[in-house]
Amino acid sequence: MRTGVQWLLVIGLAAAAPALAAAPASAAERYVLVVTGASDGAPYADRYNGWRVSLATTLRERLHIAADHLYQLAEQPSDGVQRADREHVRQDFAALRGRMKADDLLVVVLIGHGTYDGVEAKFNLVGPDLDGAEWAKLVGGIPGRVVFINTTAASFPFLPKLSGRNRIVLTATDSTAQKYETIFPEFFIKALDDPAADADKDGHISIWEAFTYAGAAVRQWYSQHGQLATERPVLDDNGDGVGTEADAPGADGALARSTFLDGGVAGEATDSTIDLLKKKQADLLAQVNALKAARASMPPDQYNSRFEALMIELARVSQQIRMKASGVIGSTIPPAPAPGA
Repeated sequence: MRTGVQWLLVIGLAAAAPALAAAPASAAERYVLVVTGASDGAPYADRYNGWRVSLATTLRERLHIAADHLYQLAEQPSDGVQRADREHVRQDFAALRGRMKADDLLVVVLIGHGTYDGVEAKFNLVGPDLDGAEWAKLVGGIPGRVVFINTTAASFPFLPKLSGRNRIVLTATDSTAQKYETIFPEFFIKALDDPAADADKDGHISIWEAFTYAGAAVRQWYSQHGQLATERPVLDDNGDGVGTEADAPGADGALARSTFLDGGVAGEATDSTIDLLKKKQADLLAQVNALKAARASMPPDQYNSRFEALMIELARVSQQIRMKASGVIGSTIPPAPAPGA
């Protein structure tokens, strides 16, 4: 028999589950692929290249991404940067498939021009482009978690194409009508290096925090310039192919809140018990997301029973983390009941 306290706990957690994802889910290895495509000349060439260089610097110096884990493609190749054409994109994905394991993290960032012809959205490369379906096919062979960020105009059609289990997809626009140049990349890159983006002040900037910071900055930019916003960033991380704006309620956010590019480097607790509890918390969140994805194929009683057990266990582990961090021993939340109990 479940107590009234447990039932209240389940109801409250069902509404606030995303907020529990405060602990970093440290990947064994972190890889990043940054692509700045065809610019169509100045001033776009300087802008895109500047964003790429700024992002690469932050990735290396602040987020400690290893040099051989950072892949860069650009319109003009240079030392350590290959030409942003279809062949090199495919080569890099082939290399990543050979290197990555199931618990690794890959972040793909597209910076440049995007187009939509009424059927397919494309990211403009040097030479023939790749459309959303082709990028989805490349990502489909990658083991591990994938964060795919398309910062371009007309990027929204990429979201349903790339959406899937254990994936976080961000686009700078939320409709095909938003086809003008975007400023989202400037603020997303800034978020990764701005302590103000760390909303919960845990020493880490999650993908969700960077997304919300950039989304707010985009809205403020258009307001300050007296312009109607022509871009609204959205994020999908539950695999349903429906994006959520940062300031709007939605089903997305749990996975993005527990995904961190720093891999647990900055501000990570040194207590091994807390480390283990945080890993367990991240695993429980992943189980919740997987359960939600399978809901349509499960009997309601089975789903409800399993969901309740996971949420109670998640609350218990989360409370243990808070109490351990504050020096308090013990937990006031009882262990989760067995399914069907």
